Amino acid sequence: MLKRWFHRTILSRRWLTFLTMGFAFFVFGAGTFNIFMLFSANAEFIARSGWQALMEGAARQFIELVITGYISMAAYIVFKACEYRLVREVADGAGVKPDA
Repeated sequence: MLKRWFHRTILSRRWLTFLTMGFAFFVFGAGTFNIFMLFSANAEFIARSGWQALMEGAARQFIELVITGYISMAAYIVFKACEYRLVREVADGAGVKPDA
């Protein structure tokens, strides 16, 4: 159902596909910026402080980082779908009438 809506609403309009692709690129970039350093710092904090680190919010931060990773991955998939749609249209020459 979501796939059908995405095709019908977003991918059927070039301008909206382009805007969605830009927004998805921004979300992916913002979500993945420094995420690996935060993961390693969180793991180091848990390894160093143990249960106390988990009580101080390291477990919650870890869950938030995982959720951020999945949101970033979803944004990347949306970006690639929009990119594929636009590139395919340019490569196939959709909308260009042949000289006949």
